[in-house]
Amino acid sequence: MGKVPPKPQKSLDITAYPAYNTPTVEAKKISLKVPSEIKSIGKVSSEVLKSLSSCGIDEDKSLDIRLCTEEAVRNAIVHGNRSNKDLYVKVDYWVDKSRFYIEIEDEGAGFAPDRVPDPTGNSSILKESGRGVLLIKKLMDRVDFNEKGNRIRMEKALG
Repeated sequence: MGKVPPKPQKSLDITAYPAYNTPTVEAKKISLKVPSEIKSIGKVSSEVLKSLSSCGIDEDKSLDIRLCTEEAVRNAIVHGNRSNKDLYVKVDYWVDKSRFYIEIEDEGAGFAPDRVPDPTGNSSILKESGRGVLLIKKLMDRVDFNEKGNRIRMEKALG
């Protein structure tokens, strides 16, 4: 019988390699793969902000990126992967030509972003949750979801 490969460790997995969909060689894509645990949110946020520290971005933009990154990772963990610790969240991010790009993908079934109820509507206004996608769309310059609805791509101008 063959050997069973070891189960991946539940830790922060970081890899850097040239970014795709970018015209410059200087852009480096950073990839993180984290377990679906709430403590992963802060780890991802810290890594992203540490990478951006040399870009000289102002505090407001840094806060926008932090909030949106944390919200998207939380959504991937809680809603996408249903907090299943055997599932992972993949995060890819890079800076190119004074723009920040980040993609966050879960292993869940996905959702239909256009079917998310308006959190400012009468039936949702008093709910304690449901504002994350609206917040992300307001704070980031561009937000897209893949067709399956399990990956979000966000962009923010840094200049």
